[in-house]
Amino acid sequence: MKESTTIRLLIVDDYPVVLSGLVSMVKNHPDIELVGVASNGRKAIELAKSQVPNVVLMNLIMPEMDGIEATREIRKINPSINVLIFSGVNKSDRVMPALNAGAIGFILKDAPEPDILQAIRSIAKGEPWLHPSVVGHVLKQINNSDEQTGLIEKLTERELDVLRLMAKGHSNQEIAKIMVLSAATVHTHVSRVLAKLDVSSRTQAVVYAMRAGVISQVQDENGTSN
Repeated sequence: MKESTTIRLLIVDDYPVVLSGLVSMVKNHPDIELVGVASNGRKAIELAKSQVPNVVLMNLIMPEMDGIEATREIRKINPSINVLIFSGVNKSDRVMPALNAGAIGFILKDAPEPDILQAIRSIAKGEPWLHPSVVGHVLKQINNSDEQTGLIEKLTERELDVLRLMAKGHSNQEIAKIMVLSAATVHTHVSRVLAKLDVSSRTQAVVYAMRAGVISQVQDENGTSN
């Protein structure tokens, strides 16, 4: 029987060669269990329902249903499933919609294998993972907003504490335990943080906090910055 810490991974990509390479890669790592592969967004949704993965490695541009819409639907079905976008495209018109749809990570297809594996492991723990070029797009989006300056000052001390714990990848349940609060109270705090920072995802909130100097960088599990 596999340990409870095993990451259940669903891979979604319409290129057979890419799928084959990713399948071969994860087979060499016992902490990752491949629970399914899909070639389009509709199939990804079906497998997300039946297999309940921890992480979905999601391509963006696919036939029938793209990765953005599939991410949105999967997150509606089961918010505990974390989506890592795996794409050769890092343009702003793709990055921001993907994050807004609920993805918490974005890694490029030309990333080295160790980075892909590390991203999967971080995403499984709820930790945001953004390629440096993607961070640039998010920061540009934030900078282009009319009323971003000083938004961080609207947060209460407790909301700042919640934001810092979000940046470390803690789930609402973990934050509740650390701060000795109810899960409902933490959910309220997270919602207020997103609203006050005028962002729509936890990842965007973390990037905003980086820009504002509230946290230094998004870090991986070994404490090194991505």
